[in-house]
Order: sequence, then C-alpha cells, then structure tokens
Amino acid sequence: MSERPQPLSVAAAQPELRPGDLAFNARAHAEAIRAAGARLVVFPELSLTSYALAAPAVALDDPALEQVMAACAETGAVALAGAPIKEGDAEFIAALRIDGDGVAVAYRKMHPDEEEGRRFRAATDPAVMELDGWRLGLAVCRDTMMFEHAPATAEYAKRSGRGGIDAYVAGSLFTPKGLIKRDKRMPQLARGYGMWVVQACFAGPGSDYPEVAGNSAVWAPDGTVAARADERPGRIVKAELSF
Repeated sequence: MSERPQPLSVAAAQPELRPGDLAFNARAHAEAIRAAGARLVVFPELSLTSYALAAPAVALDDPALEQVMAACAETGAVALAGAPIKEGDAEFIAALRIDGDGVAVAYRKMHPDEEEGRRFRAATDPAVMELDGWRLGLAVCRDTMMFEHAPATAEYAKRSGRGGIDAYVAGSLFTPKGLIKRDKRMPQLARGYGMWVVQACFAGPGSDYPEVAGNSAVWAPDGTVAARADERPGRIVKAELSF
C-alpha cells in the first residue's frame, strides 16, 4: 500500500452466551457492540449459537440478527460474529460480517478439528476483509495454530492485488492448556509478519467444553500485548490499531 490507513479501533468481546439460543446470543452481541465503542468488534468462534456443535445452522436472514445489525447501525460498527452455516449440502464454521446494511459470510474455517470435522466441512480458501483501508486476514480458532494458514492468507492477499495483510483477526475458543500454546504462537505471528493480531475468545459456561480460558487479546506488530481480558465472561478489550 502506498499510504498507511488511519488508526482503526478494534474490540475483542467475550460475552456470556447460551448454547443454541440465537435470540439471547444475538442480544448479547448487540449489547457488546454498543458497549465497545469500536469500529470493528470481534466475537468468539460460533458465538451466535455458543460453541455448541449440535446447534442448528444460522440463516443469514434470521430475524434475530436484526438486533445486531441495529447496534452496528447505531454505532457505526462492523461485527465479526461466529456461526454455523449451511450452503447447499455442506455446513461450515463461519465468521459473519454484520453491519447496519446486512449480514454476509466473511470467512469459512479451513482447519476444523477432528470432532468439528464430523459435521463441518473444511473450507479451501483464505479470506481478507478490507475495512477503512485496513487489510484484515481472517481466521477461526485452530486456523491460527496451523503454521500454513497465516502464510496462505498473506499470499492470497498478494495474489488478489491487496499486497499483504495489516492484521490477523480471529474468533476462537481455548482451554487453559491450549491458552499456553496460543500465548506463544500469537506474538510470533505478530512479529513475523509485522502485523496486528486480534483474537476474541470464548469465556464462561455455555460451550461443549467443561472449562474455557477467555483471555481475548490484541498483539501489536512487535509482539507485545496491547490489550488483554481475563477468563471471565462479559469482558471487552479494545485497542487502536496503527502503524
């Protein structure tokens, strides 16, 4: 890029969620968006249904999502929310881009784990979302831990004429054990690519896991932590991305 974009305010939210309760979870998303006061608000993996692998797929035109759209319209925010989606005969773990104008699939998870793979198909294509001049490489949870994903996303950005990525943005869920590995991996990614890393993580009850770690966080391009939550649900952390 010939010019750097203006700073971008980003929030990583870890709201309290209920398994399969789209109406409740959408309301929690709307409340978090209003509370965040950020241009981009990122939510955990499968956040709209909670991380409940048996929850039904979310239709993009479900009326429950209108309250998320309304919150985005009121605040000027764009949300990245997690959801199971169905396309034809295939189902995917997706990140949905929601704003005041509507809902669209922004990315489909490329590296579901073994249990997720019993239901969900692995997507084959990386995705880069542009927002206010920022090139955001998208990921969902396990993608960020696979060494080939970030390079593939950066290469996709170059092939598509964007030149690269400025930030790597993911909705995730980590157990306490997995969090240790996450905390080693994300600073390495930030430093290695000179990019921001944003990760919104599931917190509290409501998932298929007996214990989850929360700890949504943002890392600066030098690998330092710019913002970090604790393990409790309801936390929102915010950072201003700039170069």
